[in-house]
Amino acid sequence: MIRFLAIVAVVVVSDQLTKLWIVKSFSLYESLEIVPGFFNLTYLTNKGAAFGFLAGQTGAWRHYLFLVLGTVALVVIVIAWLRLRHAHMLYSLSLPLIGGGAIGNLIDRVRLGSVVDFLDVFIGTHHWPAFNVADSAISIGVVFFLVANILEGAGTTKEKIKGNEPLKVLR
Repeated sequence: MIRFLAIVAVVVVSDQLTKLWIVKSFSLYESLEIVPGFFNLTYLTNKGAAFGFLAGQTGAWRHYLFLVLGTVALVVIVIAWLRLRHAHMLYSLSLPLIGGGAIGNLIDRVRLGSVVDFLDVFIGTHHWPAFNVADSAISIGVVFFLVANILEGAGTTKEKIKGNEPLKVLR
């Protein structure tokens, strides 16, 4: 549990500190070129979910929906971690990354009503939607979770073949 909480804390603190720095150092929509033609720091806000989903919707319902969904996601992440942490090492890393990212963005929603985004990756005029440290942690956590599932599935398949059950595996 200590490792879980430590990873969550590192993600939340680094996310909130970088967002605080952006808000204090940049004006909304201000951009600073870091790698020409590829990467800028650009202060933006996102009232929607991932990739601006529901950002155009108005009303308090959207705000409360995101708060409820974020809270439910955190409960599911903790339950999943309690069940999977011993199954594969990557679960014990992926789930706190996802949880820490969810908490970081949830803090923004509670404090500001929107999420601060600032990492702007692009090639020419084609931009990836701006994101932040919390989004990065969530994405990395999801990749680790999927890799753990694939590796765990491969191990299960090998065990079934060794147990003389190849026909069930092939079906």
